[in-house]
Amino acid sequence: MRVFLLNLILAISWSALTGNATLANFCFGFFLGYLALRVSPKIPEGTKYFQRLPRLIRLASFFLQELVVSSLRAAYEVLSPKLQSRPLVVRIPLEITDQTQIFILANLISLTPGTVVLEITQDNSELLVHTMFVDDPDIFREEIHQGFEKRVREAFS
Repeated sequence: MRVFLLNLILAISWSALTGNATLANFCFGFFLGYLALRVSPKIPEGTKYFQRLPRLIRLASFFLQELVVSSLRAAYEVLSPKLQSRPLVVRIPLEITDQTQIFILANLISLTPGTVVLEITQDNSELLVHTMFVDDPDIFREEIHQGFEKRVREAFS
């Protein structure tokens, strides 16, 4: 956590020193700060921050990709004259057990157009997901396991 705060301070300092307080400049400063901290001999090499940040970026980019694809699919469904949706409620067994990871997974699924998590079972072992576009529930389960769940587990473990 200390390394992350130090990286934030470096990014804010970069934005202040350049006099350009834009999101792009802040992100660039954050990237420069990350590189500076990565090569700094004062920061221990085994710090989890240096492994976790790239994983979080991969999770965010995967989510954005899924968001765009599912948004286009939902928009096509709304605009096409023939309905092609195949709504279904699918029970998805979870491999992750941490409540925070389950919470993040459920929210990422719900934020993706065409899917919503209806329920998390009491023992946190399954999600009940309503989806609009499913031909085969087993394929959908595998997509969730290999997509969102895998990346959430990587990012937060």
